[in-house]
Amino acid sequence: MAFDGLVTTAVAAELNEKLLGGRIDKIYQPASDEIIINIHCGREKRYLYISANTAHAGMYLIEEKGSNPQTPPAFCMLLRKHLQSARIREIRQVESERIVEIYTDAVNELGFNVKHKLVVEIMGKHSNILLIDLASNKILDCIKRISGDLNRYRQTLPGVEYVAPPSQNKLSYFNLSYDNFKKIFSDIQIPPEKLLLYKIQGISPVISNELWFRAENAVSEVSGFFESESGSAPAHHESININGSVPAEEKLAKALYKELTESVKQASSGSSGAYIYINADGAPAEFHALPITMLQGATTVRCDSISKACNDYFEGRTSSNRIKQKASDMRKAVSSGLDKLFLKKQRLNEDLLQAEDSEKYRLYGELLTASLHTVKEGRSTADVMNYYDNTMMTIPLDPRYTASQNAQRYFKKYAKSKTAIVEKNVQLKETEEEIAYMDSVLTYIENAKTADDLEDIRTELTENGILKKRSAKEKARKMKLNPYEYKTSSGKRILVGRNNKENDILTFKTASSRDIWLHTKDIPGSHVILFTEGNEPSEEEIFEAASLAAFHSKAKMSNQVPVDYVPVKYVKKPAGSKPGYVIFTHNKTVYAAPKEPEKI
Repeated sequence: MAFDGLVTTAVAAELNEKLLGGRIDKIYQPASDEIIINIHCGREKRYLYISANTAHAGMYLIEEKGSNPQTPPAFCMLLRKHLQSARIREIRQVESERIVEIYTDAVNELGFNVKHKLVVEIMGKHSNILLIDLASNKILDCIKRISGDLNRYRQTLPGVEYVAPPSQNKLSYFNLSYDNFKKIFSDIQIPPEKLLLYKIQGISPVISNELWFRAENAVSEVSGFFESESGSAPAHHESININGSVPAEEKLAKALYKELTESVKQASSGSSGAYIYINADGAPAEFHALPITMLQGATTVRCDSISKACNDYFEGRTSSNRIKQKASDMRKAVSSGLDKLFLKKQRLNEDLLQAEDSEKYRLYGELLTASLHTVKEGRSTADVMNYYDNTMMTIPLDPRYTASQNAQRYFKKYAKSKTAIVEKNVQLKETEEEIAYMDSVLTYIENAKTADDLEDIRTELTENGILKKRSAKEKARKMKLNPYEYKTSSGKRILVGRNNKENDILTFKTASSRDIWLHTKDIPGSHVILFTEGNEPSEEEIFEAASLAAFHSKAKMSNQVPVDYVPVKYVKKPAGSKPGYVIFTHNKTVYAAPKEPEKI
């Protein structure tokens, strides 16, 4: 389960209790999207772990300081420059969003007081860690830089003014009163079970379902709650009298409001502990600051703090997949290749911007040609009439050449720029396809379950020249088709590719034209084939297959993932394209929650 608003509330409460007033001692960046901050709090030394990783974004206290790379990344060096020896004066959650702000006071090398804000945005694949200068509200740097071509709403780049993520027009549960909750509850445009999810900030699907489950089982207790309510909860409350004549719908609304506000109280207390839920295989399935009573068949482990629950949950998930440690060289090679490709893309975009400014060269050539008789030789500029808008224009000249030669040079420069635009666009498209391919390989490495999975990926990378053979005598390994296999609740067969080569085999050799192909929308992931047996698939079967597609993707830790699906006959592979790359038409999109295979 990803962090939701209530978990973030519990974390913020615990950090306020244990870190406020502490002095930042050391800062490490053990991975590209993780930092660890050592903080002295009196005689105590605490370690704050912050991750912007798509699979396990979050922040919590850990027991050990973790590893310190030999060469610290640039973001780590910047944090050390501005935050080392700073005091933590405030930690707060932004409304009930999954955003935590850490405010610091420090003294710079000139002896002046400086104030900064470390912003931790815990939002699945959009997670980020940003350092903000409070005086100017400008970003000093961030762990993930997002430019305008990737996100039009907000850029996260050094020097850009910080803009908070959009609020999605939801209410904070800290500012919720029963009156505006009744308005939400009476919205007939939204299914009742989705009200909390769509209208209240920070509510995850699991907690939304849990609160409804509790409310439906506790309608009879509502009256006592409202009559005895003291108003000490974070949200605003009103004392409401209830009698036996109150309609059942209103009782349910009050029960749901009661469960929500009491859950906020519990999460805000900071010392109420937390819970981990272990599945039948012994792997951690869920965790939360609240007890999840609707989970059946899971073993509940209570932890003393939310940080302990987070640490054990994510460590447990990692230890259950130790095989991934064997892929360090592949992960490093692919990540390095991605960095080079992103740099190449940036340079190509810069070259395109330069080339697109070439229209003026054509204009200079035309105006010079039309005004040859007025241009004197040996001049560095020429003032000519622009007959397009009847204004005078000054054109730069090379005094070594005649006016006619200068005009011809401008025409050649214009032609060269137009050719460059075509060539650079082709190169940019190829680079973006390479980035998509490398990103997908990285996802398969992270999702690998067995040594064979990793070896098949290694073979693919070796064949594509990304990895070298481990020895000159090493023979090419023949890949065995061994996709993940599942069944829908109705008994239909589902196959999921483990790597790009297997994706191609499943889609173009194993599946028939009427089977359904599924893939996460614009997110790296596996090809999923739902075998229809010649019948039209049901909506339930589509959603079950979509949940698997989301689970076997880069967004597996997100709450809702867009998944495209289409009959296999509409999926094509362009000639010469990379393994796993396809184009398709006639697709439809559903939003599905990633589900572990055992739950399907």
